Amino acid sequence: MQYIKLDKINLKNDPTINEKWVQSIIANDPSILGLGDILLKDMERKQPRAGRLDLLFQDENNRRYCVELQLGKTDESHIVRTIEYWDLEKKRYPQYEHVAVIIAEDITSRFLNVISLFNSHIPIIAIQMNAIKLGEQIGLQFVTVLDETALQNYNEDEEPELQISVDRSYWEEKATKETVTLADKLLALIHEHIDKNINLKYNKFYIGLERMGLINNFITFKPRKMNIIIQPKLERNNDYDTMIENTGLDFLDYDARGGRYRIKLTKNDIESHEEFLVQLFKYSENYYNN
Repeated sequence: MQYIKLDKINLKNDPTINEKWVQSIIANDPSILGLGDILLKDMERKQPRAGRLDLLFQDENNRRYCVELQLGKTDESHIVRTIEYWDLEKKRYPQYEHVAVIIAEDITSRFLNVISLFNSHIPIIAIQMNAIKLGEQIGLQFVTVLDETALQNYNEDEEPELQISVDRSYWEEKATKETVTLADKLLALIHEHIDKNINLKYNKFYIGLERMGLINNFITFKPRKMNIIIQPKLERNNDYDTMIENTGLDFLDYDARGGRYRIKLTKNDIESHEEFLVQLFKYSENYYNN
């Protein structure tokens, strides 16, 4: 096997190549970014009073990637622009999950640290682009140096600040006695169709489940003044989306950070959709515990 030394070049300093050229390469073959099976939705997407977004992609789960490209080193304006465009797109199309993507030839350790701080609150992917010259040809290599999927691995069961125990009266005051009773009705379905040994566990930020003293949060509850929000733990896919939407229930959103669907229920909803809820709970319990 013969070794060939690769000649890495700086595109920013190359007189024959510009950002538009790189943009067209990515648009024609998005797979080179390593973001999975994504499709181009738009290029140079105009933003209200904020310039243009370089590239917008969407995957099969309707997740959208707001991509900002920069030749040379990343800088403050690049980070701010990327987050600004991500925020604008998210607000314009809240039905989609949005991820901010920064691409640059040189993502320095200093700016990687800054981006990492945002990554705790904003889904950001940082990709370093390397240009390799072989004779008269140029190849592009993209390496993910910061991945937003760290947010997807979030598990409320392992977050001690979310496990602060309270009692039932805390939730009856925070919501109402009537809506906390809705959690009892849903627990009764779990007892009848899944496991009689599961009980409610009152935490400060949600009502979870426990089985024989062990956390078993395949579903969590958040009583409100007029209703209750159920949060089944499931990986998002089109089948679950369609199943929930077909019921006509108030499907709020999918919490990508916690990996949970969020559905608002009233007392009438529970009574009218018992069969669906039991099926949903079974899917969630199987996913959580396997």
